[in-house]
Amino acid sequence: MVRRALTSVGTGDGGEGRGHVPDVSRLWHVTLSVSGKPAPLSEVRRGLEQLAHDHPFLLTSRYADDHAEIRYWEEARDLHDAAAVALRLWGEHRSSAQLPPWEIVGLEVIDRATYHQRVAEGYGPPPAHPVGVHPY
Repeated sequence: MVRRALTSVGTGDGGEGRGHVPDVSRLWHVTLSVSGKPAPLSEVRRGLEQLAHDHPFLLTSRYADDHAEIRYWEEARDLHDAAAVALRLWGEHRSSAQLPPWEIVGLEVIDRATYHQRVAEGYGPPPAHPVGVHPY
């Protein structure tokens, strides 16, 4: 059996051989939407504040008793990596931050240039609250 290296993964030799793609991180703007059965607002807020503490790149989150939206910047090699991290975020922090047992119902991951283009064209995210956790 012949083993072939994946062209998107470096071989560790530092070479720039054919098919080599450098591992360059980029910034991705992530919007994660979650929802589920209503929970006390004070518990939702406390959980989101703990998530913001645990995940330092968290920019802002908005919440109600049955849904929340979390926005942050993620550094990742590509969209797939940024999306994979985002899809794990809620589940991995559910216990440590005591988050409600809600499910992910939406995910948007866009690169930095697209984010800034949308903002410049007036199609960006809703007006930003100061960084932190805010009710809807």
